[in-house]
Amino acid sequence: MKTVKEVSELTGISVRTLHYYDEIGLFKPTEVNEAGYRLYDDKAIDKLGQILVFKELDLPLADIKLIMDNPDLDSSKVLAKQRKMLCLKKQRIERIIAGIDEMLKGDNMDFTVFDETELQTMFKDMLENMNDSQKQIFIERYGSIDEWEKHVLDSASDEKTQKNFSKMVEWYGSKDAVKDTMKSAPKSEIFSSYQKRIGDIQKRIADMRGTDVNSFDVRKLIGEYDFVAKQLYQMDDPKALLLDLAKGYQENAELAQGIDSVYGDGAAKYIGEAVEAFYAVK
Repeated sequence: MKTVKEVSELTGISVRTLHYYDEIGLFKPTEVNEAGYRLYDDKAIDKLGQILVFKELDLPLADIKLIMDNPDLDSSKVLAKQRKMLCLKKQRIERIIAGIDEMLKGDNMDFTVFDETELQTMFKDMLENMNDSQKQIFIERYGSIDEWEKHVLDSASDEKTQKNFSKMVEWYGSKDAVKDTMKSAPKSEIFSSYQKRIGDIQKRIADMRGTDVNSFDVRKLIGEYDFVAKQLYQMDDPKALLLDLAKGYQENAELAQGIDSVYGDGAAKYIGEAVEAFYAVK
């Protein structure tokens, strides 16, 4: 049997984190002796090894717990899915490296994320998922659907728009993932339902102001936030998106003011800190 300190030294995981894993039921000790010390056998150490593999693949703790608790879930399929995501990240990094190489050679780097054909297809997919009242808003603003599409395509070359596209690719992992999301985006009614759930979760998080962001209750809410964001934005992992939003809540005065006006003073800062704390635990 190994003590929690010995397990920490063996794996590099802090004692505090091991205690937290025990608290949420992810990794519990084999037994607790009369003195109250947590003890772990070899089988438990093997289980921790599996948890660490999933953690290295950026799976949220809630998903790891689901996998570990359910013997019917095929962990090999989960690993295969995560491997695919890592390959997409690798491709993105390789594109960045190639771009840097071009800059070092003095060549102009092409920052265009989506070409015109891709944008036309994405616009069509977006249109198919809008209801008539939503379309009417843009018809009144631009005169017709065709004029709206022209405006979208004309503005797509703007540096700010391209940066937004780049950020979407970063969030979803690849251009193809972004395009697939546009095709399979939830209908407006479903989208609105998910947005309402997000709003409800944010309110409950904001209502916890004054509570340690690392507390179980707060982390449970952020875990729910992560899960619903997956459904709303059709993402395998919304971590990058939610962290960007968290940063905006704390650094963008206008955005923070909007959040605080809905959930109360200090809500934006607290939600941002809670999201960052949730993803920071190793």
